[in-house]
Amino acid sequence: MDVTAGSEYADDDEIVVREAVPGDYPAVAAFTANTWESGDYIPDAFPRWMESDDPDTRTFVAVDTTDSPPAPEDVDAVDPDDVAELADDRAVGICQAVGLSEHEGWMQAMRVDPEYRGRGLSRALNDAGFHWLHETGRRVARNMVFSWNTGGLGASRFNGFDPGTEFRWVQPDPDPEATARTDAAEEIDADPDTAWAFWTDAAARDALGGLALDDSESWALSELTRDRLRRAAADDRLLVVSAPDGGVGGFAFRARTSEREDDGETTVRAEYGVAAWDGAESCDALLAAIARDAAAAGADTTRVLIPESVEWVSDTALAGADVGDEPDFVMRADLTERHWE
Repeated sequence: MDVTAGSEYADDDEIVVREAVPGDYPAVAAFTANTWESGDYIPDAFPRWMESDDPDTRTFVAVDTTDSPPAPEDVDAVDPDDVAELADDRAVGICQAVGLSEHEGWMQAMRVDPEYRGRGLSRALNDAGFHWLHETGRRVARNMVFSWNTGGLGASRFNGFDPGTEFRWVQPDPDPEATARTDAAEEIDADPDTAWAFWTDAAARDALGGLALDDSESWALSELTRDRLRRAAADDRLLVVSAPDGGVGGFAFRARTSEREDDGETTVRAEYGVAAWDGAESCDALLAAIARDAAAAGADTTRVLIPESVEWVSDTALAGADVGDEPDFVMRADLTERHWE
């Protein structure tokens, strides 16, 4: 379905929202190169997005129809070889919409050129994404905002998102010999139906709204289903531990492994979609199982999603795992009504 949007999403007559094209690269790279002191992933990711024919992803840009994009040689972040033909107008904002399942969407990569902030571009870009997700059958859209990013939180609320849930990352070190501090709980057979039965009644599920790290889209959360657990078990990516008094005490699943460049060296990170448990002993056993699994997967580091609360965070701290400094927030937008048009 073609959603070129046009001016219907922007209140400014000079601004048009449309789908991105490869020729937007110089302008996009120019206004995203220094988003943070550490840089931004978008200049590297944008060419891959343009080469992809994924039907479940749409990248939108807001463009200034009265201005031309910068020439590639004028933009340090751009390789001229990556641009075959410049766009006719200047991209000054970007956002991406991703369909995670038949009914769930994810909004990400929201950036606006600092010169154009305060003109409603983020709302116009979000509305274009909401429209496309709704037209393709999705009825909820979510995004993620770092808890320290108060500007992003305010913009998300203004753009139609409501509070969703919060989570934190923990990073147990991969270790093939990892053991729990006590033998009160231990790793048991990774039966997906057993894990699902635990999940349906778990406090962690309630806290996370049923969400876990998505299997395919990095940094995105989607609903954890029985089928996802069955696929994880079939691929030896599901971990289940006992409770001290028998039965199931918790589970986790490895969503993926990914390679990262860090100071010129390639590292492998194992990412776990969620870790859910009941009691400190089961948490201890589960984190030890994750450490062994990550080592077996050839990972150098890990990242494990847990719900945000003093209980779960302190359980992982007691087990000796490295805990992220701050939580992350997930927002949600109801797309059952086309209120954004």
